[in-house]
Amino acid sequence: MNIAGKIIDVHKRRIYPGIVTISAGKIESVVETGESPGHFIMPGLADAHVHIESSMLVPSHFAVAAVRHGTVAVVTDPHEIANVLGREGVKFMLDNAESVPLKMVFGAPSCVPATSSESAGAKINSAEIKEMLLEGRVKFLAEMMNFPGVVYDDPEVHGKLKAAREAGVPIDGHAPGLTGEELKKYIGSGISTDHECTSIEEALEKISGGMKILIREGSAAKNLETLAPLLTYHPGEVMLCTDDLHPETLLGGHINRLVARLITMGYDMFDVIRAATLNTFNHYHIGAGTLKPGDPADFIIIDDPSAMNVRQTWIDGQCVYDGDKTLFTPGEVVKINKFKCTRLLQDEIRVINEGGRINVIVAVNGELTTEAEILRTGEDEFVLPRPEEDLLKIVVKERYNDKPPAVGFIKGFGLKRGAMASSVAHDSHNIIAVGTNDRDIVTAINLIIDAGGGMSVASDDGAEILKLPVAGIMSDLPVTAMASRYEKLSETVKALGSRLDAPFMTLSFMALLVIPKLKMSDRGLFDGVAFRHIPLFVPNPYDKYRT
Repeated sequence: MNIAGKIIDVHKRRIYPGIVTISAGKIESVVETGESPGHFIMPGLADAHVHIESSMLVPSHFAVAAVRHGTVAVVTDPHEIANVLGREGVKFMLDNAESVPLKMVFGAPSCVPATSSESAGAKINSAEIKEMLLEGRVKFLAEMMNFPGVVYDDPEVHGKLKAAREAGVPIDGHAPGLTGEELKKYIGSGISTDHECTSIEEALEKISGGMKILIREGSAAKNLETLAPLLTYHPGEVMLCTDDLHPETLLGGHINRLVARLITMGYDMFDVIRAATLNTFNHYHIGAGTLKPGDPADFIIIDDPSAMNVRQTWIDGQCVYDGDKTLFTPGEVVKINKFKCTRLLQDEIRVINEGGRINVIVAVNGELTTEAEILRTGEDEFVLPRPEEDLLKIVVKERYNDKPPAVGFIKGFGLKRGAMASSVAHDSHNIIAVGTNDRDIVTAINLIIDAGGGMSVASDDGAEILKLPVAGIMSDLPVTAMASRYEKLSETVKALGSRLDAPFMTLSFMALLVIPKLKMSDRGLFDGVAFRHIPLFVPNPYDKYRT
């Protein structure tokens, strides 16, 4: 089969008219010609780090959406489902991915549970990591979020790192703000990437230590504009990733959007394309082609590099997307889950007023981090939400055991009435809810318990839920349906007064303990700076003098 077009050659850094010949799924030849059609032929794109579960799509449905945007490979950490179901969850992701042509490279999740300060559904220890790597279905050790464990010589953490080094696979990092001697020790353990940089200075220090930097631009964290100059300084040390990508974002584009933005911003086209293709393929040993004879026939046809509108996507010599149609169909989705908690009662989330002051989480629009405030409780018998002051109640209910919920207070969501809840709550995915009153909070949580997972809203107007029957974090629906329903539910929350751009996404990160400043686990408030639980009520310093 012959395909003509303007060839974008990332190896020789040139564009020329040519004909690509495909035989038995591989590139047989690329021959320069005198003229060609107006479209461009270039290597297919790769996402260097993404949690597929964050799209709320199973891998096969994620693939359908991704190939439309020219993605031929993704490097993915099944960390979210592993915290729910352990190795069984990882196996589900691997099995489901095999039903579609997208090249999905899975890692062994290194932090299950993410911390010891919350209740997860599973645990994966160093011996199991070694077994998984020896089995060969996972190809790298996924992001090592427990950087204190690396720096302070936690034996279990170093057992996982040793297993990866012995297997000869890449080790991904996750070390926001780590510098100096601690960073050197972290890198010295074999960790080779980081996607958490928020400044050029941080990224340059990590590159100088030998790390590759993943420029991230997803639905939550957005660092592309800040880190883009790395393409000028160190084009060979940079990859592009999304990390967390919600369905409505994926519907509109993937790595192609990042490539188009960077080229439009004036960065060298070949350096940008290299960061989105060759650098990732090489680092993770992905068997993907770059338009060289003998390579797998993985490429895309686009109209213009500065727009990155994809006409066709080819993987292993097969056209998998053409025009506006994906040319493969995902198989049936097997549903696996873990929900063992029973329905909640309003009495269980009442907070008796102990007097004085309380610690309050302050959510920040568009940020994973939070702030903290201390507020007075008043004189009522119970501490109640005060929607007029944007003081709402936050509840986390463990779903893996039937235990009492943790209750606190939060600002920043802006709800004037009603409540919202979700079983997508990084990283342990317990049920998290925010609301203006106990009745609606309990209604929203119980909708999720009854459904075995989902996102819900409850108010005087009624109650509704978007069900997530796969591990309580993913749907069996395709991306178009998921994006539509997710956006509709988000608009319902905004109609109740929320001023957040993405209220459910913000809610999902209010339980992410590894990101400061103040968060909420199923065991109570957690200080992400001191890395310990703190009480809801602020202790009175004069109590020790009372008799």
